[in-house]
Amino acid sequence: MSMPICPTCSATLDSRSSETSCAQCQAHYRIRALCPTCQHELERLRACGAVDYFCNHCNSLVSKRGVIFEVSPATPA
Repeated sequence: MSMPICPTCSATLDSRSSETSCAQCQAHYRIRALCPTCQHELERLRACGAVDYFCNHCNSLVSKRGVIFEVSPATPA
């Protein structure tokens, strides 16, 4: 599984939510889960502690091992 990496300090980021902050350098980031086939944003499915992703464009289920994570700086609210 490809884990999102902080572009500033190369620490692993938590991918459980769409926005996170780096535990090491405290930078704030937005994380998008992308389909490995079409690169469209995936819908996160959570059930019984398991997390999978669904691509509405390809109409297919994508396991968390196949997801491509895109990390970008979070814009202040």
